[in-house]
Amino acid sequence: MPKPTSSNPPNAALYPEGGPGRQLKLRLSKGEVLVGGILGEIVRPALVRLYQQAGFDFVYIEYEHVFFSPTDLADTVLAARDNGLPVIAKTPQLERAEVAKLLECGVVGIQLPRTETRQQLEELISYIKFPPAGTRAAAPGYGNSDHVRITDHRSWLETQNEEISLVVHIETRLGFQSAEDIVSTPGVDMVYVGPGDFSVEMGQPGDPEHPDVRGPMAEILEMCKEHNVSFGATAIDAAAAERWVAEGALFFEAEDERGFILDGATRLVDDYRRFTTGSGSAAGSAVSGSPQ
Repeated sequence: MPKPTSSNPPNAALYPEGGPGRQLKLRLSKGEVLVGGILGEIVRPALVRLYQQAGFDFVYIEYEHVFFSPTDLADTVLAARDNGLPVIAKTPQLERAEVAKLLECGVVGIQLPRTETRQQLEELISYIKFPPAGTRAAAPGYGNSDHVRITDHRSWLETQNEEISLVVHIETRLGFQSAEDIVSTPGVDMVYVGPGDFSVEMGQPGDPEHPDVRGPMAEILEMCKEHNVSFGATAIDAAAAERWVAEGALFFEAEDERGFILDGATRLVDDYRRFTTGSGSAAGSAVSGSPQ
């Protein structure tokens, strides 16, 4: 194979905007509604290729509640980048090294669970921005540059600051009470409200469509519109998602591989049971929607 004559990564044609992170930001800024596939327990390159074939717009990695092999995680992020899927990942905690490893493996959106204060966000901004805007250490040559050697470091640092999105994750009563201060923080790109934990906090566990839950979520959405920040959630079904879109929601962390496997397997078994025993399962979508 001929030696590459360009410093651009092999996947550059997938991202005329300059990178997966800038593509994600541009599409949201144009008002496109983006649907993300979740990886909730299994991270494998094969899964992101299937998600790409399904038509997802990005991948969201749920990295708060489970353990992932670091090698599998990094390989999966690279596979997503090579298949046109920007990756947002929840950081396990607000800690410099945790955030750095996600950024260096190629994640372009850092989602902060239990966002409750502007101070948390200012700390995270420091971790994801290079000086003088932040304190991120320069470490090109990993997945963050698709393993291409960087020759113009100044330009790369500037574009990387544009490449990364800060994703707020509101899921507590305190987060809701502080929502105006949170959403208006300079540097916030996206706000996700996790209806699972939020429904618990608002006294209606497992019922994200209850007025006590949906009402505050809608208030946060209006704040996002006022401050030109993209709002997202996880909807319990397509009808609920359609209502959110009508109100201005722009992205969804929709479902994870466990839900897809259970739903698909249940449908297949039920189809067989109808002509082998005349009965079907009532299990259905036990984890459908996977609200965060």
